[in-house]
Amino acid sequence: MRILIFMIAATYASLSFAQMTKAPAYPLIVHDPYFSIWSFSDDLNQSQTKHWTGKEQPLYGLLAVDGKFYDFLGQAYDLGKDVLPAVQTGVTLTATQTTYEFLCGPVKLDFNFVSPLLMSNLDLLSSPVSYINFKITPTDEGDHTVRVFFGASAQIATDDDKQLVAGGVVKNDILSIAKVGTESQKIMQKKGDDVRIDWGYFYLAASKDDGFDVHIGRTLNAIQSFVSGITASQSNVKNDSAKKICLAATISFKVSARPQEKRLLVGYDDLYAIQYFHTNLQAWWKKDGGSIENILGRASADYQMVKKKCDDFDNQFYNDAGKAGGEEYAKLCVLAYRQSLAAHKLVRGPNNEILFPQKENFSNGSIWTVDVTYPSAPLTLIYNPDLLKGMLNGIFYYSESGNWKKPFPAHDLGTYPIANGQTYGEDMPVEEAGNVIILMAAIARAEGKPEYAHQHWKELTTWVDFLVADGIDPANQLCTDDFAGHLARNANLSIKAIVGIGAYAMLSEMIGLNAQAEKYRQIAKSAAAKWMDLDASGDHYALTFDNKDTWSQKYNLVWDKLLGLQLFPQSVYQKEIKYYLTKQNKFGLPLDSRKSYTKSDWILWTATLADNQKDFESLVAPIYKYAAETPTRVPLSDWHETMDGKQVGFQARSVVGGYFIKMLEKKWAAAR
Repeated sequence: MRILIFMIAATYASLSFAQMTKAPAYPLIVHDPYFSIWSFSDDLNQSQTKHWTGKEQPLYGLLAVDGKFYDFLGQAYDLGKDVLPAVQTGVTLTATQTTYEFLCGPVKLDFNFVSPLLMSNLDLLSSPVSYINFKITPTDEGDHTVRVFFGASAQIATDDDKQLVAGGVVKNDILSIAKVGTESQKIMQKKGDDVRIDWGYFYLAASKDDGFDVHIGRTLNAIQSFVSGITASQSNVKNDSAKKICLAATISFKVSARPQEKRLLVGYDDLYAIQYFHTNLQAWWKKDGGSIENILGRASADYQMVKKKCDDFDNQFYNDAGKAGGEEYAKLCVLAYRQSLAAHKLVRGPNNEILFPQKENFSNGSIWTVDVTYPSAPLTLIYNPDLLKGMLNGIFYYSESGNWKKPFPAHDLGTYPIANGQTYGEDMPVEEAGNVIILMAAIARAEGKPEYAHQHWKELTTWVDFLVADGIDPANQLCTDDFAGHLARNANLSIKAIVGIGAYAMLSEMIGLNAQAEKYRQIAKSAAAKWMDLDASGDHYALTFDNKDTWSQKYNLVWDKLLGLQLFPQSVYQKEIKYYLTKQNKFGLPLDSRKSYTKSDWILWTATLADNQKDFESLVAPIYKYAAETPTRVPLSDWHETMDGKQVGFQARSVVGGYFIKMLEKKWAAAR
């Protein structure tokens, strides 16, 4: 594995500090659970690019300099000695961008991917378009003839690379465009976890002013034509195997002292995004009847503005994360940002409401899982609470429509992309009731008003009464850590119920229901005092009330702290943190005393209970080490072994949005 140069400044973001330079896998083109392409190796030309699931979705990149050929992206077909590997000299990740540096003979190539996932602008967040930027600079004082080849496999538009595809060049006055998709176009006929989209169309485009020849054809022919100096002319394909076909763009130009910059756009029109209670819904960007060609054209015209927005955001984001939790924490947040958002799909609801379902990636493939929303929430609470409402709107509709009749929220709304009702085999009653009520209080805290909770007050009241009756000393049941199995008298789950009751009291007070607020506050305070007696085990608190020879991370306590509920005394936090610091392994703090594996999102929540920066950073450092050194090369897994850093399960999940809990604490403390 090639050692990467630690960059002092990001080539494209003009940063005055280094951001993240090492990742288990590198996000390249990431938008949603279906349009999500990554590099699974440190060097971009070391392996084929892949969908987050690990299925190959190849991108190809070749640079010809004065007649010599260099492979810088993916792995081109074996063309023997004619093509040399470009020498990668650096890679930098920021919140919205991944930038590589290469030496290709006498020129330097800066190769930059931008996915403008900016939560303050829903149109940009939803836009299914990424930018691919080339900046070529001579390393000597000479003039050089440069040719660029970029290719993208038709496999990007298929679930199975043997599926037949069709596509062609699209007539457009402003852009050169080619597209490809399956012949069958069976919209949302597949659902599940290890599944990719096989409907809609993948697009490659460039401004006609840039001079790219954009076309479609057989991949091997396209690459051989480029190496041979022949202009590829195929403009359409039909009934051909996806594995054999690619969209391609080529260009030739001169470079001298001044760098040359060129740009491509890639996009995906999924036609319909999800099925929501038996109605097919479209992505948010289609809300005004927009076409993918219009979106590509707007993206091209707005590039300078969008790029500046991304650069500015990336700078501010990294600085804010560093101030909240230190340098290693900031780098973890960089890793988590695009991954968390790209596990979601922004959808226009039946009444034009925001819907922001996530896919439970490599867990069970569920859509709108409440106990996945719960850990991912801090990211949206910082930047746009309306998106968190979009994660909850469907859950409320399920209950308020009468389709879900139980006295606690559903676990999920189906299996992605079909959201017609819960498909998970077992309920998590206390887990989901506590989750939703706590998140409603967090939204009210973020917005400074309780209107959203007030709209759903009947359901919240039903659910809090369930917590009062069944949550304080929970019966045998699953919690969000369902992989660990059933557990009765779960102390951390009890905390969730108690904090949920306290959160309902907070909301009651904000609404003006003072008597109700006092009633539930006293229930929560009494339950917290009872909890301390039931769970005390000398120098720590136990995993369950009935087994004092155990311990666990009490990550649910963090909302008592952030919401200022003051249900548990500071001494509880301090005792637990002191104990956790004695239980850490090389790659993190185990989830509890049963196993040596952990959940990294929960460690960040647990660390936020610390009352000093040193203890916080001590708990975060092994997670940074895991992210930088794990031998498992997949998009960041949130479930790993603390002894050897290997993935246990899960990858590319939205729950890494939970890493932002420390930033949220900092933001709310400053506002307070």
